[in-house]
Amino acid sequence: MKHTYKVSGMTCTGCQAKVQHLLSQVKGVNNVTIDLAKGEADVTMEHHIATSELKGALKEYPKYQLSEKSVDMPKVSSAAFVEEQKGWLETYYPILLVFGYITGTTLLVQFVNGSFSWMQWMNHFMAGFFLVFSFFKLLNLKGFAESYAMYDIVAKRLKGYGYLYAFIELGLGIAYLTGFNPLVTNLITVIVVSVSIIGVLQSVLNKQKIKCACLGDVFNLPMSTITIIEDALMIVMSSIMLIKMI
Repeated sequence: MKHTYKVSGMTCTGCQAKVQHLLSQVKGVNNVTIDLAKGEADVTMEHHIATSELKGALKEYPKYQLSEKSVDMPKVSSAAFVEEQKGWLETYYPILLVFGYITGTTLLVQFVNGSFSWMQWMNHFMAGFFLVFSFFKLLNLKGFAESYAMYDIVAKRLKGYGYLYAFIELGLGIAYLTGFNPLVTNLITVIVVSVSIIGVLQSVLNKQKIKCACLGDVFNLPMSTITIIEDALMIVMSSIMLIKMI
């Protein structure tokens, strides 16, 4: 059975992802779909769940108030949805800036060395990528874990995986930077990122409007093809380095 509820207090895709995740944790709930513009939540459940129980799932975040749809709720200002009206470049500027910094820095390292080595550049790029991206995730580890659990196939099933994933990225960044066992490092990267891209592909293909957790909970980046490109690039680079060593 499916019931629709009003949820006030949601002002961005980050709020949307958080409310969806919290309601999904209620026992008996099969699926939760959030319409941010309408401020509504469609909850599919195995059996009737009391509204009070669903409200209880949001109690740690008092700004989110859930009620029956029939209750007249105040409308959220359209200003709350400004991010939905941003252009592509403005929306993805943070991640493009990060990629620009990593690419520029690693190219400068090659320039200083006096000769260009693709293998060395890719190794440095991977180190920079994982160190920077893990940094943003660790700024708000709980927020990242909650957002990541909305789409990652492993994090959905293992509650602590979202917390662990940030440290896996940190470990890989250090491994690439120090040259620790390149064969093992690249193999782990291929496996971890390949598993991660499955959830990203499912979300994009199903046109789910959820927050991308690639830069943690710091920026409200919507899930899109740019996230697929980001993960695919990591898989291609690590695969190339892995093949060269075999």
